[in-house]
Amino acid sequence: MPSDGLILGFDTSAAHCAAALLSGTRVLAERVEPMARGQAERLMPLLQEVLGDAGAGWGDLTRIGVGIGPGNFTGIRIAVSAARGLSLGLGIPAVGVDTLHAAALDAPRPALAAVPATGGRFYLGRFDAAGAMTTETLALEQVPQGPILTYADDALAAHTAPIHSLAVAIARLAQAAEGEITPPEPLYLRAADAAPARDAPPVMLD
Repeated sequence: MPSDGLILGFDTSAAHCAAALLSGTRVLAERVEPMARGQAERLMPLLQEVLGDAGAGWGDLTRIGVGIGPGNFTGIRIAVSAARGLSLGLGIPAVGVDTLHAAALDAPRPALAAVPATGGRFYLGRFDAAGAMTTETLALEQVPQGPILTYADDALAAHTAPIHSLAVAIARLAQAAEGEITPPEPLYLRAADAAPARDAPPVMLD
């Protein structure tokens, strides 16, 4: 794809709506709004505003990047569903990008990327010197609270990637994706907090 194509990256995997528009190496527009809920209602207007900030329209886009998690279950589904719908409607590829890779994009290797989960826990992505990653979920009480945290060489606070750069990182990784691109799928590293209903489902009558 042309290096100057317009890439729209966005994420709602945590308590925020974040979006950025990229052309080559230039960030044309970027917005982030912290929010605990309401991403479903806010995401599309926010994307429209990001495009408007750059004087662009939906038809100018050449690729979409979307955060697929790990993170909030509902938030992930909101963003992934929007990306798949836009991809189908606009006829352009949508690239799923995990938030751990996005958080560690500019960190030296080896690195530890930590994305906050619930209950003081963090999703961790450990990147070796070659860039390979393993994932796990651990409680990290000693890690300073923040939306997206990345530490080079496992040294605390050696490198920090703030939330406002997440959408840019997602757009950059989507821009660099090569080969066959499949529709994005949510990335879940743990079971849902909600328990299944105890009552038996109703009997369907013919």
